[in-house]
Amino acid sequence: MSRKVVLFIATSLDGYIATNDESLDWLFQVEGEGDNGYSKFYETVDTILMGRRTFDWVMNQVNGQFPYEGKESFVFSRKQPGNNQHVTFVAEDIVPFTNKLKAQPGKSIWLVGGGDLIHSFLKEGLVDELTITLAPVLLGAGIPLFKEYELEQKLELKRIKRFNQFVELHYIVKR
Repeated sequence: MSRKVVLFIATSLDGYIATNDESLDWLFQVEGEGDNGYSKFYETVDTILMGRRTFDWVMNQVNGQFPYEGKESFVFSRKQPGNNQHVTFVAEDIVPFTNKLKAQPGKSIWLVGGGDLIHSFLKEGLVDELTITLAPVLLGAGIPLFKEYELEQKLELKRIKRFNQFVELHYIVKR
């Protein structure tokens, strides 16, 4: 049985994952419930995938304290090959790399972001499930969760969960 690549992300009601200046302040101004399902989800994954800009943003936000310790973490980057103590930088094609990961035993693989990497993964048919948490905020502009692209993808709604003002939608990608 193949491992799943899962997108677990929050978005504004109008579909943005961050403001144009990469701020998520709007997200933390919404009244949630506990950690809005994050801990439960986090237990289901053992591998983290993210883009370089997302990695840099995360490291800046947490003052260098890597938040995904104990998980195998990969950062897709055209600029920086090699490794640091927490992540392996990957410059190779996402399709063979991800298919190799999916063939290995383990838990689910979390596609953290950002927008460009999510777009590439969706375009290549590499995402198996999407858990999207909607925040009751309209940003009007920013970094979109889904880029404009001729991509028709059928999804099946698996679950809806409410965390106070947040709504979590869990979809399975239909093949």
